[in-house]
Amino acid sequence: MTFHKFIRDGEGWETLKMEKRFANPYLQVFAAQVRTPARPDGCAWTVVHRKGATVVAPMTGDGKFILVRQERVPIHAALWEFPAGQIDEITEHDEKTIHKTALRELQEETGYELSPDGKLTPLGIFFSSAGFTDEHSHLFLASPVLPSKQGHAHDENEAITGCHAFSVEELRGMVASHEIRDANTLSAYARMCAMGIL
Repeated sequence: MTFHKFIRDGEGWETLKMEKRFANPYLQVFAAQVRTPARPDGCAWTVVHRKGATVVAPMTGDGKFILVRQERVPIHAALWEFPAGQIDEITEHDEKTIHKTALRELQEETGYELSPDGKLTPLGIFFSSAGFTDEHSHLFLASPVLPSKQGHAHDENEAITGCHAFSVEELRGMVASHEIRDANTLSAYARMCAMGIL
């Protein structure tokens, strides 16, 4: 039993057993027994299933990046991050749904939107912590962005305490000094560097 179309049995992988141990609207925890190419007799694993998400690196017309400062309860800290959020649909999602989610999260969290002549550039997918979860995010560059007439519309479960535009040099400094330390923002930053965008 797998939940995403790109995670399937085959080529030495086989799900032998999957028992749900916990579920809420955000995740499901399973006790799994899985046969792998290196473990043909199977192995026990705890797997956390989460819906896919989007991460957006919003860039203004003058080349600055918009980040939000958000409280993160598990680590008792507020972090500067690119806007991100889960794709609401439980079933497999298509490109249109993924793009819609990215643009929604951009507006809701930052109060910015893609300009009429702007472009949402896909930067690929990454897994946040593949040792225990199938959680993955679709990375995007949104450029150029501009303030939305509607402003932001923070979700009731979010505690966003700030929103600010940072130059590329400031962003690089925040990564180097460990001020930026969440996987979403670091992954988007690394992908943009590798693709020659930064």
